[in-house]
Amino acid sequence: MASRESDRIASVQQTLDTLYDISQLLNTGLDKETLATCVTMIEGGASPEALAAVVQELRRESQALKAQAAPNGR
Repeated sequence: MASRESDRIASVQQTLDTLYDISQLLNTGLDKETLATCVTMIEGGASPEALAAVVQELRRESQALKAQAAPNGR
């Protein structure tokens, strides 16, 4: 059984690595941890489109906060 579990873990890691490579090619800006979280949420039933919209909104909000915090709006 330990061999099956290690094979499963290796398969999951390989899949995540492949998804991360695709993510990099598409210039999504997602790190592996964030990508893994998104995949877990989608596997749990979250709408991929809604999740993408949330990520985009969070990025916009983050940029706006950074712009406010920077001196002279830079």
